[in-house]
Amino acid sequence: MQKIGQDIEKLLEQAWETRKLFFPDKIEFSAPNRTMSVSVTGSSCALNCAHCNGAYLQKMATLETALASKKGRVKSYLVSGGSDSLGKVPLFEKWTELEELAARGPLNLHTGLVTEEEARRLAQIATVVSFDFIGDNETINRVYGLSATVEDYLVSYRHLQKYVSVIPHICVGLNGGVVRGEYETLKYLQQEAVEAISMIIFRPTEGTTFEACETPPADEVARFMATARLMFPRTPLYLGCMRPSGRYREAVDTYALRAGFNKIVLPAPAARLKAETLGLEVSISEECCSL
Repeated sequence: MQKIGQDIEKLLEQAWETRKLFFPDKIEFSAPNRTMSVSVTGSSCALNCAHCNGAYLQKMATLETALASKKGRVKSYLVSGGSDSLGKVPLFEKWTELEELAARGPLNLHTGLVTEEEARRLAQIATVVSFDFIGDNETINRVYGLSATVEDYLVSYRHLQKYVSVIPHICVGLNGGVVRGEYETLKYLQQEAVEAISMIIFRPTEGTTFEACETPPADEVARFMATARLMFPRTPLYLGCMRPSGRYREAVDTYALRAGFNKIVLPAPAARLKAETLGLEVSISEECCSL
């Protein structure tokens, strides 16, 4: 594993001690094979964002496929889709189908920006909303091509908070692998009600504007994780499914444990071993980490 600076080592130690104060010695590892990922727009997205360009939508089931399939092992659904030109996932265009899907199992909705009335309606079918929170105007513009501001994201988050369970998502290094605005996001969230925070990590994806960019340095991710624990000592922290693979994944997964995270999706083998050395009791779940 790569060596990190003494300042980050100290932060990780402080984060771990903070976790021990407020949480039991338990860690949840999630293998979300019982949650089906569904796109309401198929592979299309009006924004073609710099980090994705619709690549991740192609790996999701269509709403029609989800409704036509036998439920089998599927217990819940992560519902997302490409955004429209205003930064909204057009969920209401498939409202009847989504109501039918909600009758089959819990829904975790990715909504994008919302009005208060939209938040109220979405609460009728959503078990939880995963809300991508961006704390930097330049990142919003460069990645999504939107003229929206941090204030728009903050207002949407507050609308959702009024009506439904919301878990803010932070993508570390979203702006082409550069950590920019993520700490500001934490500061914004400190002023809000937060039941949990889920983090993912930028990875360069072929066919996107950012395909030649680097992943954020693992030690910088460690610093951010530890800082998040210290800023949110009583808040569950999750490491979500989207992050780079290989040795990088082993490093950041292990850092997440040391930083006092409560849940990791599909942890690397090194993280499983580290959990043992830290004396953590491991539980396994089979649905999306936000559910």
